[in-house]
Amino acid sequence: MVNREKKANEMESARLLAGLAVFLGIALNSPTARASADSAQDYTYTTNNNAITITRYTGPGGVVTIPDTINGLPVTRIGTNAFYGVVSLTSVTIPNSATNIGGWTFFGCANLTNVTIPNSVTSIGDYAFVDCTRLTSVAIPNSVTSIGWGAFENCTSLTSVAIPNSVTRIALFAFFSCSNLATVMIPNSVTSIGDYAFGDCTRLTSVPIPNSVISIGRGAFENCTGLASVTIPNSVTSIGSWTFFGCTSLTSFTIPNSVTGLGDATFRNCTDLTSVVIPDSVTSIGWGVFENCTRLTSVTIPNSVTNIGVAFSGCTSLSAIRVEPLNSFYSSVDGVLFDKSETRLIQYPGGKAGSYAISNGVTSIGWGAFENCTRLTSITIPNSVTSVEGSTFWNCTSLTNVTIPNGVTNIGNYAFVDCTRLASVTIPNSVTSIGDYAFVDCTRLKGVYFEGNPPNLGQDAFGGSSAALYYLPGTTGWDTTFGGLTTALWKPAVQTTENSLGVQTNGFGFTVTWASGQVIVVEASTNLSNPTWTPLQTNTLSSNSFYFSDPAWMNYPARFYRIQSP
Repeated sequence: MVNREKKANEMESARLLAGLAVFLGIALNSPTARASADSAQDYTYTTNNNAITITRYTGPGGVVTIPDTINGLPVTRIGTNAFYGVVSLTSVTIPNSATNIGGWTFFGCANLTNVTIPNSVTSIGDYAFVDCTRLTSVAIPNSVTSIGWGAFENCTSLTSVAIPNSVTRIALFAFFSCSNLATVMIPNSVTSIGDYAFGDCTRLTSVPIPNSVISIGRGAFENCTGLASVTIPNSVTSIGSWTFFGCTSLTSFTIPNSVTGLGDATFRNCTDLTSVVIPDSVTSIGWGVFENCTRLTSVTIPNSVTNIGVAFSGCTSLSAIRVEPLNSFYSSVDGVLFDKSETRLIQYPGGKAGSYAISNGVTSIGWGAFENCTRLTSITIPNSVTSVEGSTFWNCTSLTNVTIPNGVTNIGNYAFVDCTRLASVTIPNSVTSIGDYAFVDCTRLKGVYFEGNPPNLGQDAFGGSSAALYYLPGTTGWDTTFGGLTTALWKPAVQTTENSLGVQTNGFGFTVTWASGQVIVVEASTNLSNPTWTPLQTNTLSSNSFYFSDPAWMNYPARFYRIQSP
C-alpha cells in the first residue's frame, strides 16, 4: 500500500507542478513577442540562437498547423505548456523544423483527436499529452529517442501505439491509465520499462517483451486487468515491485532463469493465476508477491531462495507450500512453511481449513504468517512461542478460538484485525504490550480476559469493538476503563450453554471456566431462604476450565450450587 500511496503522491505532485509551470510560462517567459506574420499571429514565442521556441498558443483552436518559421527563423521547439489546457484544439501538425516537444505541451487538450509528429522531433517531454482523452492514435517517428515521464498518461481513447527502434527506455507513467490501449509494440532497442509505464491499461491483452529489455519497473503493468499472457525474455534480471499487481486475467507465468528476485506484491491480486514457475536463479521473494492469488493451488520454493516475505497471504486455494529438497534456509511441514530449524513459522497456506495446532518447539510466528487465512477456524499456539508478531491473524474471518500461551510477551500491531468471528480472547499475564490496532474491527468480540496487570496498549487497539475487559482479583493498576472500553472484575462462570450442564453418569455436573492457576471452591446448599453453604470440591485450574460432578445430588429434594474463590 505504501507504494501505491507514493505513486499517487508522485502523480499529484506532477500535476501541481504542471499548474505552477503553466502560470510561470505565461507570466514570466522573457523576452516574448507577438508574431506579426498572419501564419504566426496566434502564438507568443522567444528567440534564442536564431531559433524560435513557441511559448504559448493564443488562437481559437480547432485544426492547427504550427508554422515552420516565424520572422524567417525556424521554429525548433514547442515549449513547455505551449498548448496547456486548450480544450478547443482538435488537431495539430508539428512542423519539420521542430526537434523538441516540451513538457506539459498539450496537457489537458481534451478534444485533441490527431497529432502529426515529424521525423525531425527527437524528444517528447514529460507529461506532454496527459489527459488528451480523445486522442485515438499517435505515430511516433524513428527520430524520437526519448519519451518523457507520463507523456501519454490518461489518453483514454488511445487504442494502439508503435514505439520506434530509436527509443531505448519507456519512462515512468508513459502510458499509464490508457484504458483503451489494446496493443503495444515494444522494439528491440528498449532496455528498460519504467515504473507504472502501462499501469491501468485495462484493455491490454498481451505483451511481447523483446530480449533487449533488462529491467521491468515497479507497477509497469499494474491493474492491466485484460492481460492474459506475457512473455518475459531471459535478458530480464529484475522484475520490480507491483509489476503485475491486479492483472486478474493472467492465468500462468514463467519467470526466466535470469531473474534473481521478485519485488514486493509482484503478482498480488492476480486472482486467475493458477500456476507459476520460480526458477533456481531467484534468491528472494518479496512481501505479498502472491497475495490474494485465490486460484493458486501449489507452489514450490527452489533451493536458491534465501529470503521470503509474507508472500502467500490470501491464497485461499493454496493447500501446500513445497520446498525443494536440501534447502538450506526453509522447511515445509505438512505444507506449512518454516525456517530450516522449524522454530519460526513463516507462512501458513491460506487454502488449509479448520483447526491448526502449532507444534511445540516453534518459538516465533512470523509477521503476517496467517494473514487472510479466511478458512482457519481455530489455532493452538504452544507455550514455546514468545511473540505474536504484527498482522499475524489479520482478516482470519472464520477464526472463532485462539489460545495465547503464557510466555508470549508481545502481541504485535494489527495482529487480529478483522477477525470478525472472534468472540473472546484471553491475554496471559506474560503479555506486557499490545500493539496498535491489534484487535480493530473484531466486531463480535464480547470479552477480553486479562490474567495479569494492564499491559502497555497501542493506539486504538480495540477500535470497532464493544467488548468488555475483565481482570482477575489480586491484579493491580486497573481503572474503570482501559483502551476506551469498560472494565469489570473477572469472576468464575458456569457454562450454561454447554451439553455438559445437567445429569451425566448418575451425577449432576457442569463446566466452570476461569483463568488457569486460579483456585475455585464449589459449594452447595439445600435452602436459599436461609442458606448454609457446604464446600464440595476445591480445584486449582490447570487449564481455563474444569468439570464438576455431584454424585450425591439425588439424596436431596433440592440442591443449589455456587462458585467461590477463597
